[in-house]
Amino acid sequence: MGGPLHGLQVVEMAAIGPCPFAGMLLADMGATLIRIDRIPGPRRPIDEITSNDTLVDRGRQSVSVDLKQARGRELVLDIVASADALIEGFRPGVMERLGLGPDRCLERNPRLVYGRMTGWGQQGPNAAMAGHDLNYIALSGALHSMGESDRPPPPPLNLVGDYGGGGTYLAIGVLGGLIEAGRTGNGQVVDAAMVDGATSLMTMMYSMRQRGQWNDARQSNVIDGAAHFYGVYECADGRFIAVGAIEPQFYAELRRVLGLAGDEWSAQWDSDNWPVLRERMGGLFRTRTRDDWCSRFAGTDACVAPVLKMGEAPHHPHAKARGSFVCDSHGTMRPAAAPRFERAAEPVAPAPEVGAQTFEVLSSLGMDRRVIEELALGGIVHITRPST
Repeated sequence: MGGPLHGLQVVEMAAIGPCPFAGMLLADMGATLIRIDRIPGPRRPIDEITSNDTLVDRGRQSVSVDLKQARGRELVLDIVASADALIEGFRPGVMERLGLGPDRCLERNPRLVYGRMTGWGQQGPNAAMAGHDLNYIALSGALHSMGESDRPPPPPLNLVGDYGGGGTYLAIGVLGGLIEAGRTGNGQVVDAAMVDGATSLMTMMYSMRQRGQWNDARQSNVIDGAAHFYGVYECADGRFIAVGAIEPQFYAELRRVLGLAGDEWSAQWDSDNWPVLRERMGGLFRTRTRDDWCSRFAGTDACVAPVLKMGEAPHHPHAKARGSFVCDSHGTMRPAAAPRFERAAEPVAPAPEVGAQTFEVLSSLGMDRRVIEELALGGIVHITRPST
């Protein structure tokens, strides 16, 4: 099967971070992704960081075009004319200056869903400023809420801004736009900002704060590491165990396995006792290795799990049983597509070389082979020839 998005065509302007992640989600669900890459030039040191990701960039077709030339920009509009959606991750105004902004693209294709991924959004005092994941989640209230009370908030990788509040929300917005376009025939612009998405992810915490159930001080709330029944503990071997026994029945099971029989453990929600109980529980977990604790908690509802390294995660029995990791055609282990569908999508191809499908895509537009060769000779497009 081709997946739930089979038959949909999405143009992706090559970028880094959340925009490619959104493209990956759409490709994994069966959409055809045509990535517009720049013409390859001399490799720079920064390219080692910003180059296309071999795992995230799977499932694309690459068309390499010089957008500085008018003919190159016109080629992109030709591709857009038959597409269902476009996603881009430039600063506000960049696509307009290229002549590829929403107005121009929707003029060529009124049913196009135009997805825009930025950090600060298309408008606002910060819109034109540079930034990264950490800056965006700092403004949302998310960053301040994480970490231990006696040190600065730690960078939570780039999961909250780039991928959670960014790429995931862009993909959702594009899907919403596609549903409406299918119903009405009218496309629209999706303004996906990481600061907005990160703020949206904090909705439950803001709701708890309004009810007086959340404190601004770090590590003073139930799910931020203050409670002894919700946190991470070090074991005898220096590895860690994650405990999340919030509900009373799960907390009772945690107490049973750990042998916590004293009356002081009964007042689960007495936050005044949390620091002392957390220290005592920490001492208990340090008496055995992580795997020893895992064997003791196996099959229980105590909500306890090992904290695995990335090298360990693919080999955990649950991950192996569910196929949470797969090997691609190059033998590289990678996370499997999510979510899953009853009618599974076909495996997507690995990340393409820049320009690998330039000839194929332009030919599908009805362009003559000789014309494509002339465009390549003129430096307007780049064609990666298959090795022989």
